[in-house]
Order: sequence, then structure tokens, then C-alpha cells
Amino acid sequence: MAMSGTLSTATHELDELCYLTAQSMTSLVTSEHFRLLKILGEGSYGKVMLAVHRKRGTPMALKFFPRRSTSLMSFLREYNLSLSFCTHPSLTRALGIFFSTPTHYIFAQQAGLHGDLYDVITSEDGVSEECSQRVMSQLSGAVSHLHSLGFVHRDIKPENIFLCDGSCRWVKLGDFGLARARGAKVRPVWYNSPFCVPEVEHAKERRLKEEEEEEEEEEEWMSVEPSLDTWALGVLVFCLLTRCFPWEESTSDDLGYRRYREWFERETEREERERKQKEGWWNGESGSVERESERDEEETQAPALPSQFDCFSPLAMALFRQLLHPLPGLRGGPEEVLSYLGGAWLVETEREQKQREQEAREEARKIEGNGGIEEEREREGRGER
Repeated sequence: MAMSGTLSTATHELDELCYLTAQSMTSLVTSEHFRLLKILGEGSYGKVMLAVHRKRGTPMALKFFPRRSTSLMSFLREYNLSLSFCTHPSLTRALGIFFSTPTHYIFAQQAGLHGDLYDVITSEDGVSEECSQRVMSQLSGAVSHLHSLGFVHRDIKPENIFLCDGSCRWVKLGDFGLARARGAKVRPVWYNSPFCVPEVEHAKERRLKEEEEEEEEEEEWMSVEPSLDTWALGVLVFCLLTRCFPWEESTSDDLGYRRYREWFERETEREERERKQKEGWWNGESGSVERESERDEEETQAPALPSQFDCFSPLAMALFRQLLHPLPGLRGGPEEVLSYLGGAWLVETEREQKQREQEAREEARKIEGNGGIEEEREREGRGER
């Protein structure tokens, strides 16, 4: 996909920043400048430690990358992307401190002092619906900002969303090690996770085939697109509200995903038939449409939801259809989340809202009825009829 001049400029600027910072890399002894307190996280990239600057007393997170498994350019790309482009309040930003030791490349970033979203989801209390909408509102803005600059995160998951307070009123998306420019070519990689997009299912089949035949086929490449992040946001909504995943992997081998895709396709077909019926009516073809409607009455019934989605309201299911569209080219953007805030995402919440509305209407009728009686009494007291 061709990028606009603005987006292309951002990626060229990042490359230039990497070149310049490579010239100014310094070597430091970590313990002389920082007091290391505890490990905040570990992964294939290395580790993140909470630290305090010895002179300034400023708390920060130091991200350690082993030199034996990290190229200088990949380290500098993540550092400069976080420093210069992550200006949105819900993106974790580097602090302008980067250096090397004999064993590691290190840079400082804002610290999430209250853990990450995974800790909250798996806690005893979980995440409330109100809190879930608050988190998704922030992430929608953060990811949209990143996309507007021409970058795709490619690794959105609860472990990479850090908390600035204990109530998720301020969260930050971090870890930009897999972020790439929109339109960049990468090899499709399948991994066993619901966050892995369905369009790389063929990579799983390819890998299994290569393992069986012990030979590699010709390399294949795919374009990095914002739809990768949109899919992850959809899975994240499900995780926040249910504390589990909608399926184990997004492939036809997975029963949960297969049922969702079948439901999605039936729902899309049903809506298309209804659209054609309406168009036929307005085009003066009501007779043929009525006959077709009678013939296909059962088919036009709304298909049953997959069981893992039973708890969601129609509003939430409409959002899922935007974010979890099986075809990447038809997925909505992260900004779609904003259109679905404020209403009930869970059936239970929807019922509670309807109950409150019903009670309010009944109370209003009582007040109105009492007002009419009092008014009649006043008229009688004045001798009016």
C-alpha cells in the first residue's frame, strides 16, 4: 500500500535519528548512575527494571537488551521511535537516556509503577465494564496516533499495556520492538495465540509442511498494515470483559474461531439479503421481494451467536464485527472503538439499564398521576369544575 508523503517522511526521519544516535552512543557503568530496585518485566527482548537516578532521584524504567542477541540498529529504532514519535499520553515514551555496557544496550523510559493490564485481568476482581471502556478509549487514541505517523505496533496484548494508577484511569501502550512502518514487507509468521491474525494461517500450514519435508520453500512476504493492530484490539476487548480468550488460535482448526467465522459469514449474508429486499421495495419490485422473503424466511433469521459471545450485547457484537473482521481489508480502524462507548457491552448491564429505565418511566407516570389528582383537588377547592 502506498503511503502519503507525511507518513513516508516520518519513517525517513526515524532512520535519520538512528544514524545520528549511533554516533553518540556512550558507555556507562549502570550502578554508578542508577539504583536498581526490582524487575518489572522479562521477555525474549531482555528485561525491564525499575530504577532511580542517583543524582536526580527520578524513578524510571531501564530496558536492557542483551548485545549478543540484539543489533544496534534494532535497539536504536525502538529507542528513537519511543522518544520522538510516542507523544500521545497513552504511549510509553523514552526519556532521552541511552547507553551501552559490555553486555547490554540500555535506554530509560517512563515507568508503569502499577504493573500491567494482564495483572488486573487475572486478578480476583477483574476489570469492570466501565473500566474496560475507559481503557479501550485510551488505547484507541494511542494506536490511532501511531498509525497516523505511519507505524504499526504489531504486539498489542495485556502484558504490553502499563498502568499509571491502580484504577486503570491512565494506561500506556509500550514495547515497540516489533513496530514497523506501514507498508513495510515482513515474512508472515504464525504463532499459537488468539492475537495472531487469521490471514497468516497459511504460514502455519507452510511451517508444518517444511518440517515434514525438511526443506524450505520460496520466501513469502506480507505488507504491514494497521489491520494487524485492529484485530489485537478486538481480542483485547473480549479479554477485558470475560477474563479469557475467544479462541486459542485464529485458524480453521480451532473450534471457537471456526464457529465465530461461520456466524460472521451468516450474519453478513443475512444483512445483504435484507439490504437487497429493501432496495427491491424502493425500486418497485415489492412483489418479487415478498415472494423471495417468504421462501427465505428461515434464512433471514438472525443466526445464533457462538456460545463464547453469549454474554455480549448487540452493541458489543457490532464492535467485534468491526474489529474482528476475518478479512483484513474490511476491518475498521482503532478509532471505531469510540463509536461504541457509553452503551452496554454486556447483556447483564443492558438488562440493568433497561430495568432502571422502566422504573424511571413508572415513577414518572406516578408523579404525573399524582400531579393530576392534586390539580383536580385545587380546582374543586376554588369551586371550579
